[in-house]
Amino acid sequence: MYTSFINGLGHYVPENRVTNDDLSQWMETSDEWIRERTGIEERRFAVKGEDTTTSMGVKAAKVAIERSTVSKDDIDFIIFATLSPDYYFPGPGVLVQRDLEIGTVGALDVRNQCSGFVYALSVADQFIRSGMYKNILVIGSELHSHGLDMTTRGRSVSVIFGDGAGAAVVSRSDSDQSQILSSHLHSEGQHAEELALIAPGMGKRWVSDILADNDPNDVSYMPYMNGQFVFKHAVVRFAEVIHEGLSHNGLSTEDIDMLIPHQANLRIAQFIQKKFKLSDDQVHNNIMKYGNTTAASIPIALTEAWELGKIKRGDLVVLAAFGSGFTWGSVIMRF
Repeated sequence: MYTSFINGLGHYVPENRVTNDDLSQWMETSDEWIRERTGIEERRFAVKGEDTTTSMGVKAAKVAIERSTVSKDDIDFIIFATLSPDYYFPGPGVLVQRDLEIGTVGALDVRNQCSGFVYALSVADQFIRSGMYKNILVIGSELHSHGLDMTTRGRSVSVIFGDGAGAAVVSRSDSDQSQILSSHLHSEGQHAEELALIAPGMGKRWVSDILADNDPNDVSYMPYMNGQFVFKHAVVRFAEVIHEGLSHNGLSTEDIDMLIPHQANLRIAQFIQKKFKLSDDQVHNNIMKYGNTTAASIPIALTEAWELGKIKRGDLVVLAAFGSGFTWGSVIMRF
């Protein structure tokens, strides 16, 4: 059986910085209120007409491919993780194939929100392990800012999110030193509505219903999050799935060189760091600069950690995510 490894990494964030003080001009909030609850200081918002979910993904992908040992013509499959696609359908995977002018390879879209990149990476790893593909482009990209309620009503959610993209080229490995060891995926749908965007959808709120009602107080098309409920579940599931991955590979917390947690909330990451007794050098957080970029947060953070020299070939790297669904997962790799 084959194994896979991360062959190249790239990320892209819009230049437009939005600070907590900027948000206080649009809603009743403050820099102190946001920092205390989330650790976020600023985030990036795409300028309308300049960036889309797909275009940011393409920019990150170009960097990842350039840094890898392959060319775009060697890519034989594309996996795109996002909750904010350009269109209701088709998904952005095929748009990336078009914009990168890659041949008629398959393109798969993953809708697992904050866990999206972990799920996508797991799929890529399994495709390569089976021998079906050799080089897979995996992208996580999000454009949240155009769909947030930027008023006091929506502040508990809207202050958290930012825009950006990260990408990885996942290739067949010919070395035991660099390989994805395992992935571990879970879901608990009974809590689906605790972190959700209900409309538009074909289940409860059709677009035609929203247009017919013309109700300015209809929040079904705005993201909802039961913050305390999500936090309590997240800290438990993060710890469980990290332990699961380590145990599966006969490893312990002392073996971790770098933990890249999904950047949902700095307080969650700090709780997990303390629980696992990891130093600041063993955990990379960047939510302070970018906010929560959902499916893009792990590939952006992983790329940044590599760019900063915080991880090197052969290091044990752990990726872990938790989010809407609820879904959660981990990936254990030798980088």
